Amino acid sequence: MTANTASKNKEKAVGKSRATNARPGADNVHGVTLVEAINLALRRALSDDPDVVVLGEDIGINGGVFRATLGLREAFGYKRVIDTPLAEALIAGISVGMASQGMRPVAEIQFMGFINATVEQMLCHAGRLRNRTRGRLSCPMVLRAPFGGGIHAPEHHSESTEAMFAHMPGLRVVIPSSPTRAYGLLLSAIRNPDPVVFLEPKRIYRMVRQQVVDDGQGLPLDTCFTLREGTDLTLVSWGAMVHETLLAAKQLEEIGVAAEVIDVATISPLDMDTIRRSVEKTGRCVVIQEAPRSFGVGSEISARIAEEALLYLRAPVQRVAGYDTPMPYPGNESLYMPSVADIVDAATATLENA
Repeated sequence: MTANTASKNKEKAVGKSRATNARPGADNVHGVTLVEAINLALRRALSDDPDVVVLGEDIGINGGVFRATLGLREAFGYKRVIDTPLAEALIAGISVGMASQGMRPVAEIQFMGFINATVEQMLCHAGRLRNRTRGRLSCPMVLRAPFGGGIHAPEHHSESTEAMFAHMPGLRVVIPSSPTRAYGLLLSAIRNPDPVVFLEPKRIYRMVRQQVVDDGQGLPLDTCFTLREGTDLTLVSWGAMVHETLLAAKQLEEIGVAAEVIDVATISPLDMDTIRRSVEKTGRCVVIQEAPRSFGVGSEISARIAEEALLYLRAPVQRVAGYDTPMPYPGNESLYMPSVADIVDAATATLENA
């Protein structure tokens, strides 16, 4: 473990890319799924920075429960790709310790339902370290976890509790929705000087394949991505629900509605400027989330629109969400998950209100 020096953390604090100068070419362009893009980014981070380590349950020999870390142990050895005991609190705690000493741990939690054991470490230590030490130490760690439903998993495997971490000061919460954004956002999260909770929508781990250039370039954190331009309505979502949202926008186009689609990507801190500018243009907004309806990120976005763009609204903001219940067992999972039809119905109702 490298020395505990504030100067070392400060050197990294600007979050500058350590990317190589590699240029796109046949050797570094990969047609990959989202989970393969995660693997690609981890491999790149381990290659570029000797302070990066990866740890978690079964992530070494087995390559992780979803194979996100497949082959990394063979490439980088057991001292940098570390199998841990079945103890999530330990994984988070040792990551805080490593990060405070100048390393850059990337910890994996197998499912969102098991992440609750890390809350003590993330809330009371990771998120507070910079403030507690008056800037002398930072905590450049990433806590990765697959989240959300849609794969017919048992209880405690399909939660969407992203709002819980978004509510914790000092933590950055990032959620990719495609292979390209997974690669770029994870690299930026690893290089970030403060702790990042990186939530991976496992329902789309292998849904689509994209060409990803493995050039070490990160994507900006704290920035929404506008995936589709429109003038009649703003649709805001993140994670796996971005796919249903894009399908809904396509259906709306068939009836003459031009919907703008925004992928939030970093839910905390929230890029409200992009959302507000879109709502000022369209006058209408529907927020789509898989998480329970109440007290969530969708509620925060709706409140901020009311505070900052009320006079531009031509209709009340609508939310399409899961239910305020635990995620049901697999047989009823489809009844819980928001559908394309739900989004189209909410959009149509919003347009009729104008």
